[in-house]
Amino acid sequence: MASFSSAILNYMHVIGVDEAGRGPLAGPVAVGAVAVAEGFDVAKEFSGVADSKKLTEQKREKLFAMLEARASCGDARFIVEYGEAREIDAHGIAVAVRSAVSRAVNALTPDTARVEVLLDGALKAPPEYRQQTIIGGDSSIPLISLASIAAKVSRDRLITTLASQYPAYGFEKHKGYGTKAHYEAIAKHGLCVMHRRSFIHLDFRSRER
Repeated sequence: MASFSSAILNYMHVIGVDEAGRGPLAGPVAVGAVAVAEGFDVAKEFSGVADSKKLTEQKREKLFAMLEARASCGDARFIVEYGEAREIDAHGIAVAVRSAVSRAVNALTPDTARVEVLLDGALKAPPEYRQQTIIGGDSSIPLISLASIAAKVSRDRLITTLASQYPAYGFEKHKGYGTKAHYEAIAKHGLCVMHRRSFIHLDFRSRER
């Protein structure tokens, strides 16, 4: 996460929020939040920005590198917060996501009077923030699209890094999603600590490594 320049802090700013990894069988859910000054033209400055699910990995990585560059210049900020598998199993995916959204928004700006939060789908920021939840926002609002890219790229990188600790499951290939190969690996090797046991059929839960 990079810091805003003092100039940007003098103005109202806007935060876009989206998640990635709600549905996989393993790994955390990720919430991305990106803050820019009000009036910053995300679509112009990030050419080709779109919902992360509609982009190739190469395009996501390119846009994420652009975001990192703008953050290093101080004219944007971003953060990615995670809800781990154990939290998801203990409290449910909705609670894990809500907690990650709260941490992300609070980290970017504790000053609730100087920000508007734009969120995708059913996401909600803490109630003290001025906010809008937009169905399909990851496709229609470039700032939310950028947040979805931050969440997706960061989660994919994390899963790929962790895959070396659990090589039997091929996490680097499917990123924890329920592919045929992933289910076959679970059937053969049981579960590891990265798995969301509450997402997996009861037959597999009794076999944990």
